[in-house]
Amino acid sequence: AYKRFSELLPKEERENACSVRVPKSQILTLPELRANPFQQRICHVFSTSEIEDGSMSFEDFLDMLSVFSDSATSDIKSYYAFRIFDFDNDGILDRKDLEQLVNCLTGQGEGSRLSSAEMDQLIQNILEESDIDKDGTINLAEFQHVVSRSPDF
Repeated sequence: AYKRFSELLPKEERENACSVRVPKSQILTLPELRANPFQQRICHVFSTSEIEDGSMSFEDFLDMLSVFSDSATSDIKSYYAFRIFDFDNDGILDRKDLEQLVNCLTGQGEGSRLSSAEMDQLIQNILEESDIDKDGTINLAEFQHVVSRSPDF
């Protein structure tokens, strides 16, 4: 992990890798993130940068790697997935978050974008399946409940 992190830095900064932040632009060059539709959100969620620029310290990088590793528990994975899908960072997945989630998964191009009616129906289906307390949103506990029924999550 240290080697991969330090390779994202310019050569002259590599020996101080534990005390330097890697810019988001460099993090996004990682093959695992390059084609990920949630790459921006992943950097946002794992970055501890005070200026919220998505840069990562070595500790941030380790946190990200550990969550995406095979040995992370489904509770940890689902917690971070929830945070990644919570686009407005308000602690719930509402219709707006779900619409952004669907758009990320289906692509933003004209040929792949869902119609307004299709989007409404899909969001309604998601809420019917996931919104246990019927408040029109999905909280972390509801999200984790749904994920627990998906063995390949």
